Amino acid sequence: MATNAAFAEEALRIRELGHLNYQLIAKATGAAPSTVRDWLALRSAPTGVRAERLAELAALVDRLARVMRAEYIPVWLSKPIEALDDRKPVELLAKGAYLPVARVVSSLEDPGAV
Repeated sequence: MATNAAFAEEALRIRELGHLNYQLIAKATGAAPSTVRDWLALRSAPTGVRAERLAELAALVDRLARVMRAEYIPVWLSKPIEALDDRKPVELLAKGAYLPVARVVSSLEDPGAV
């Protein structure tokens, strides 16, 4: 297996924690669904930009799990969010726009801060 095995393990962890399916992980990271299935089966691991996107997705899933039911995380990631100009968080992540999504998550963590 690739030397980045920890990234494949991270994909497994957030799939469980955030109730994410392989299609949503693929959309957020820009990887092909078949590639994500390989990560989840520990046959390969993300590298480069895909690993960066996975790490960003993991950070958001960890934070979202503290402020909403885990089963709702895939819905939140997939729906247009008014605070993101009605863009979907998963699509912004795929483009490398982690910070705007993280700011919205911060407002969920501490609603009085925004």
